[in-house]
Amino acid sequence: MMLKRILRLYLILGKTFNAWVSPLLSGILLLFLRTMVSIGQLVDHLLFWSIRKPLKDPIIIVGNPRSGTTFLHRFLIKQKIGSGSQLWQMLYPSVLVQKCIRPLLPLMERISPARHHSTEAHKTSLTSVETDDVSLLFRYLDGFFLYGFFLTFDDEDLFHWVDPDIRDTSARDFKWFESIWKRNILSNKGKRYIGKLFSLSSNLPSFQRQFNDAKILYMIRDPLSVIPSGLSLVTGVLDKRFDFWSLDEDIKRRSINRLYLALVELLKRFQQDWVNNKIDKDKVMIVQFDTMMNDFETLMNGILDFIGTDKNDELGKAIKETAESQRQYQSGHKYDLEKFGLTEDQIKSDCKEIYQTFLP
Repeated sequence: MMLKRILRLYLILGKTFNAWVSPLLSGILLLFLRTMVSIGQLVDHLLFWSIRKPLKDPIIIVGNPRSGTTFLHRFLIKQKIGSGSQLWQMLYPSVLVQKCIRPLLPLMERISPARHHSTEAHKTSLTSVETDDVSLLFRYLDGFFLYGFFLTFDDEDLFHWVDPDIRDTSARDFKWFESIWKRNILSNKGKRYIGKLFSLSSNLPSFQRQFNDAKILYMIRDPLSVIPSGLSLVTGVLDKRFDFWSLDEDIKRRSINRLYLALVELLKRFQQDWVNNKIDKDKVMIVQFDTMMNDFETLMNGILDFIGTDKNDELGKAIKETAESQRQYQSGHKYDLEKFGLTEDQIKSDCKEIYQTFLP
């Protein structure tokens, strides 16, 4: 199946972006990377016995891209409530390899995939804490990242390739996540893992069965804001790397429409599991984006209580300072829905269940 994805991705890059040579070079590099990481992970089991211990009480932040997940993720990690994965650690998920690579990070930034990321969303670098979904792209060339950034350009709609209701890869994915989480806890000298997985919106019940002690923070934001912001994030990266907005109009519209439907589907899958009681609600806290912006202190008090963390003076001070900054923050982002072929009425109609359940 991976060979099939590789071939399809190569044809998409060649036919859509006229990139026939650079993907071959990238493929060779990724093959070498995968081989090196696999060897490193085998050695890890001999040298670092602690990675064999069970993962305990992880905190996982879930929610659509641009719903505030990155801000909350990085804040919790900065306050040492837990540790997460930096981008370079997901590229090289081996304790041994990471020890060898760490001194070379300043030089590696020059060829980092993060250089194509739009800074309008948030600053990204090899040493930035990022969403764990990207590790599936590096390891298996699979998942929602692959679909959102590349597969939407195919002549055929390939959403079924990443739809867990049709092709369920959760056993493989969860095993991989746990392996890199335990390694990065060791590398970062942490005790508790804090992850971020937007893809869990589509199959949280499966995740809770596998990690029954995990605490989930689900971020919800008005679809009128989060959806165009998510579209802007993806198209911004594609434009920086492939000059997206100069593509044929039909290709652009088809890709944007498929991405839009996927973002809506992520919201609806979580909502459906929530109202149908497929989710263990005792281990999920709904976090409103507007509350995070306007009443951060009260929100954090609730989060700390939910995840079982005490607030010391230093943490209390950081929360208070951040709350003041959040209240004064005014986003400079203004998104033209027409640019994406959307209207307010369409988004409100497509997401009506989300408004009724979480944003009444």
